[in-house]
Amino acid sequence: MINVSIAGGTGYTAGELLRILLRHPEVNIESVISTTSVGMPVAEMHRDLLGETDLVFSDTFRRPDVIFLCLGHGLSRTFLEENDIPASCKIIDLGNDFRNDLAFNGRNFVFGLCEQNREQIRGTNNVANPGCFATTIMLALLPLAAKKLLTDEIHVHAITGSTGAGKKPAETTHFSYRDNNISVYKPFTHQHLEEIRNTLISAGNDDLPQINFVPMRGDFTRGIFASIYTKWEGAMSESAVVDIYEEYYRSSPFVFVSKQPVSMKEVVNTNKGLLHIEFHNGYIYITSVTDNLVKGASGQAVQNMNLMFGLDETTGLKLKGSAF
Repeated sequence: MINVSIAGGTGYTAGELLRILLRHPEVNIESVISTTSVGMPVAEMHRDLLGETDLVFSDTFRRPDVIFLCLGHGLSRTFLEENDIPASCKIIDLGNDFRNDLAFNGRNFVFGLCEQNREQIRGTNNVANPGCFATTIMLALLPLAAKKLLTDEIHVHAITGSTGAGKKPAETTHFSYRDNNISVYKPFTHQHLEEIRNTLISAGNDDLPQINFVPMRGDFTRGIFASIYTKWEGAMSESAVVDIYEEYYRSSPFVFVSKQPVSMKEVVNTNKGLLHIEFHNGYIYITSVTDNLVKGASGQAVQNMNLMFGLDETTGLKLKGSAF
């Protein structure tokens, strides 16, 4: 069994991680760390786990094989500095601390986008889990980047559920603000842009054009819908482009190219990424959907763990979705 510790155990990503790992056949959760909730039963914080676990929050870990860092952005570095963690203990960081700066305190992190870095993830002890918006957008663009086919400005409009903002209440996460409301935030400046650019360049698209990314807040709790388009001036047929996508994701158990338009309900509560491709008036138009808490965070983290420990990457991740 893989002994697991979760640091930052009270938030949304930790709650989702617990739901998945409690049903993972190869995992024993040895500790759930929260400095503010020591001694509280985990199921009192994550109410949907009532009857599922007797775990209580602690302020330390014992002898884990892997630690998931579900901490606020910037706090993972502090955790690694303040705790004596053996080099043999694997680290999976769900924050943004190591996505663009992959070396820290003698640990070298691999960017944990399984569909691009599967083999590197298998051989590492340290993974930087991608961001949720970044995952959804990168899945849509990676096959084109790998063929150096991104040659003109890329336009992205993407909308996310309220859980993407984290559990701590803020003015724009109130029910009274989000309900029946849509708003733009951080247009053209979102923090995920850097990891998106780095990933597409590393895939082979060295001369990457500008990415114009407009993120939006939705009036729902979970899911991301990304609408992406760029000029298509190649001589390649539409069916040949679809073939590129299908071939790129042939060995990826969670990413699928749909012949029909996709929607968020088809991926919520699953580790799937669904893509749909169309061509209009000289543009290629791609829609990409994920669950921001599963494929965009905790599910992808478990997929990374599976690879790191030599398991089938789908282990514990055959989750039930619902389209109604």
